[in-house]
Amino acid sequence: MHIGDLMAESGVGFGTSGARGLADRMTDWVCYAYTLGFLSYLEQIEVWSPGSDVGLGGDLRPSTPRIMTACARAVRDKGGRPIDLGFIPSPAVAAYGFERSIPTLMVTGSHIPDDRNGIKFNLPTGEILKPDEAGIRAQSIVRPEGLFDAGGAFIQDQSEVRPASDDSALDAYVERYLDFFPRDCLKGLRIGVYEHSSVAREPYVAVLSGLGAEVTRLGRSEVFVPVDTEAVRPEDQALAREWAASGRFDALVSADGDGDRPLIADERGQWLRGDVAGVLCARRLGIQALATPVSSNTVVERCNAFQAVRRTRIGSPFVIEGMQHLIDEGFESVAGYEANGGFLLASALRNADGGVLRALPTRDAVLVAVAILLDAVERDRPVSALAADLPPRFTHSDRLKNVPTEISRARLAALRTGRLQHDKAAIEAEFGAAFGPVATLDDTDGLRITFDSGEILHLRPSGNAPELRAYAEADSAERAEAMTRIALDTLAV
Repeated sequence: MHIGDLMAESGVGFGTSGARGLADRMTDWVCYAYTLGFLSYLEQIEVWSPGSDVGLGGDLRPSTPRIMTACARAVRDKGGRPIDLGFIPSPAVAAYGFERSIPTLMVTGSHIPDDRNGIKFNLPTGEILKPDEAGIRAQSIVRPEGLFDAGGAFIQDQSEVRPASDDSALDAYVERYLDFFPRDCLKGLRIGVYEHSSVAREPYVAVLSGLGAEVTRLGRSEVFVPVDTEAVRPEDQALAREWAASGRFDALVSADGDGDRPLIADERGQWLRGDVAGVLCARRLGIQALATPVSSNTVVERCNAFQAVRRTRIGSPFVIEGMQHLIDEGFESVAGYEANGGFLLASALRNADGGVLRALPTRDAVLVAVAILLDAVERDRPVSALAADLPPRFTHSDRLKNVPTEISRARLAALRTGRLQHDKAAIEAEFGAAFGPVATLDDTDGLRITFDSGEILHLRPSGNAPELRAYAEADSAERAEAMTRIALDTLAV
């Protein structure tokens, strides 16, 4: 069976961050097959061979241990040595593999509800990109006889295939930041860590307290909480305001389930938008050139802090491709970020003492938090004032849940005929009363509409879940939020 056929049969396909699907469709057989396909592809391109290591990590969803076991059995049956890295952040798993030139797998559904899960694949040198996905999809694998029942579950217990957990990846991830940033550089800051069910909660506490901050743990949950850094839930907004109202904190930090996308709130309990956090982080790190998706706030161009900005399609594989183009153009310090807050470091950085922060070209949460907090200390200003330095441009996003991708695509296709004037007329018939005449259209990823007013509305199907997403940009936070609400209410009809 080809992996591509298995995708269609199981409903577990590639999104923008690896394989994703309903947890009950991600059977032991499906996860085993995906892992065999991944390793077969690596063999084909000669970057891995039987007898070599494969790192495995996971998030805290109920289905994750079972899926990790299925992946470990596949690694062993392929002749590899599975290394269980435990329940740790995705960037810690990736960094471990990049440092040792071995492939890694992260079992995670990121921010989506815990009835779903996924597997994120990393090459020995970086994340898999779209051509790699095609290569994995083309692999042919054989279902072993006697290993799975008719429903795809292991017939016998397989717990012995997972080795004892290795803490070295998590330890190295924490030391990465403690070794690079100045000792006690965050001394005097009072930071609340919103732990919920994120695997970033322990490294956050270790890094921030290790750099001198006074850290308080908040909101720990033993039940998985689907925190989405791009569409922050009302309850998470309320929690931040409540904690901030106590006057105990200079900032709050958190992350999504697998710890690759940050949330940073200022002293008032206002969560920073991910694309604003990306600009602030890049500015503090002295980045010359940035790659960011077309959906990100235009403040990155308007602030004039960077020599080059390359716009990409949405998803880390496209940001990584954009960063590589910037490196090829000769820029010495290159990074990327997404509207969900994930920050990717394509170039190694050096500090004043000659210390090196190695490149980590995958989404990372901890670096963003540390950079922004350090910037606040060095400028002797509250976190809220850092964003206030930027041009007044505000974004907001939300989504319609449980909208199949094909329906989202059909809804947007109805607004596009391929003839500009007809498209403008169709869009103005739908949204003109609320937003005015259309100035320009961009179909780089979904449908991005710039109105004569300068306001922007971007509509697209999610790449990871059955959702229709809307992004809005305006000159005030209130207007951007209102635009998002109006757009989704209109599209829901």
